[in-house]
Parts: sequence; C-alpha cells; structure tokens
Amino acid sequence: MNRPAHVMTLRLLKGFALSVDHIRVPMCSSAQRLIAFLALQGMPRTRAFVAGTLWPDVTSSRAHANLRSSLWRATRTGHPVIDTSTQELAVSRHITVDLHEAVARAHRLLDISRPCDDILTTETRVDLSADLLPEWPESEWVLMEREQYHQLRLYALEAMAERLTAVRRHGEAVAAGLAAVRAEPLRESAHRVLVKAHLAAGNRGAALRQYEQCRCILSDELGLEPSQTLRNLLPAPTRPTERARSHQPPRRVPVR
Repeated sequence: MNRPAHVMTLRLLKGFALSVDHIRVPMCSSAQRLIAFLALQGMPRTRAFVAGTLWPDVTSSRAHANLRSSLWRATRTGHPVIDTSTQELAVSRHITVDLHEAVARAHRLLDISRPCDDILTTETRVDLSADLLPEWPESEWVLMEREQYHQLRLYALEAMAERLTAVRRHGEAVAAGLAAVRAEPLRESAHRVLVKAHLAAGNRGAALRQYEQCRCILSDELGLEPSQTLRNLLPAPTRPTERARSHQPPRRVPVR
C-alpha cells in the first residue's frame, strides 16, 4: 500500500495542532472537535454516533447538519485528514497521533514483564506530563477521555520513576516523580516514588523535605496523615515518629 507523500501529525496533548510536513494547518473549532473526537475513538464510528455525541443537545437532524458542516470544513484543509464512507467516519490512518503513542508507551511502562530502556526518555516524560486538550470546553466526551488519560499517565510516571531509580538514573527518576506530584499533589503514591528516588541518590534531606510536603498537603486538604508505608521509607532516626519521641521530655518517676 502506498503511503501519502506528506507527513501528517496530530497533537492532542497540551492542545490541538494538526501539522503537515511540520507546518501547522489552520482549522476552525468545529473541524478541530470532529478530528479530535475521531482520533480519540481509535476506530471507525457511524455518522449517527458521531453527530449524537458531539451535538447531544440538539435535534437529530440539526446534529447531522452540524456534522456535515464540520466535515466539509475539515476537508477544506486540502489534506485527507478523515476517512469517510457512506455510514462511517474515522481519522485518517496516515495521521500520527501523539496521544496514541503516549498511551502505548504508558502501557509498556506499566507492564513489568517488558523492558523499557528505549522509552525511558525526556520525550516520554514530557508527553506523560501533559494533559489531554486541557483548555477545551468541558464537554462530556472530552472530560471522560481527559480523565482516563490523566489516570493512566499518573501510574505511568510513577512506574517510570521506579524504573529509572532501579537503573540508578537518579536525576531522571526525580524528574519523573516530580511530574507525577505536580499532576496530582494529593496522590501519596507519587510522593512515595519521589522519596524513594531521593533516597536512592543518597539525598536523605530531600527525601525528608518531600515527606513533609506530602504530610502538610494531606493534612491541610484531607485531614489525613501519610501512611505507615510512606513513613517506613525514611531512615529510622529521621522518621517523624522517632523525632517526635526524641523531643519529648523525660518521664518523671513519682517519689514514694
């Protein structure tokens, strides 16, 4: 099968951008929504399904009219961005979608049976640090897809930090852990992999500071204390419970 002469890429992480031969293609918002929706589906969808999902608050005839208009606007780019048939629509199979590649790398990181040395890169960390279409209106389908990727990328960033810690790439492990914490500050497991990365690098002070940050956030926002699992990571003399005991005044023995 002959591939098109042009290289087409679709960015959905950090924001929408369609490029052909590394040149961004201008596109109206309705065409962007249609292309993004089809790219997120990962499979052909019927015209009725697409119209009903993208325009749920109008009549069926109006939704189909909106779909025809958006489809026409998308074809005005002059590039084959959508594969069409009488009944179904799909994003062109010749378009490389950044989200698809990021999801594939995330699943590899989470599969402990698979080596991942080739994807323990800055590019992977940057993609997993970005949310899906973060500035788009909060339509139901956008929110669902965004939350699904958000959860996946958090687990993947944590797995990446642990893999990098295991191969003694401590600076990169800390960067991955920090990305997970920034994405979800209330997530204790993100703080945990970051504390482990600091300890593996021999930075006990940084590990303790990260623990204290986690403790303050959990206490202020949720009224919770860090788990015993997280506390046990710290060297015994620096554990909060140990330090608290060491500062207690000596117990007085009553004189009989």
